[in-house]
Amino acid sequence: MTEASISLVLGGGSLLALVGRELNTETERLLAPYGLTVQQTALLLGAATGTATPSDLKGRLGTDTAGMTRLLDRLEGKGLARRVPHPGDRRSVLVELTPEGLALVPKLAPIFGEVSRRVFVGFSEEEMAQMAGLLRRVLDNLKEPASAPPRG
Repeated sequence: MTEASISLVLGGGSLLALVGRELNTETERLLAPYGLTVQQTALLLGAATGTATPSDLKGRLGTDTAGMTRLLDRLEGKGLARRVPHPGDRRSVLVELTPEGLALVPKLAPIFGEVSRRVFVGFSEEEMAQMAGLLRRVLDNLKEPASAPPRG
């Protein structure tokens, strides 16, 4: 793969970064009436089962321990979630949604579907499957340890 072909795909402003930013901006706009961010919403959706620990959720949300603590603090402040002792591990807690948080979940999940539908307007099923496969490969490539830079 040449630098020119990589530049064609990513461009100077990184097409992937631009798409990600626009996805996030549109989703945040739709969540604004609820006073929630994308990450806060993802945490609520992930904790809706009642069996998630902060460690379980932080990997899914793409955040670290400090970020998870801030997210939980904000959601507790909004009265939507709380930390409760883990029944099987006294060193751990579970993230539990309050009745208010649970009542929001059915309203929040469709927002992600709405944004996804807009993203793929005009795409065939085959194109959507191909896009998903390509993005999975990009993600897998980024999760692989970086190879040593070429010497020269």
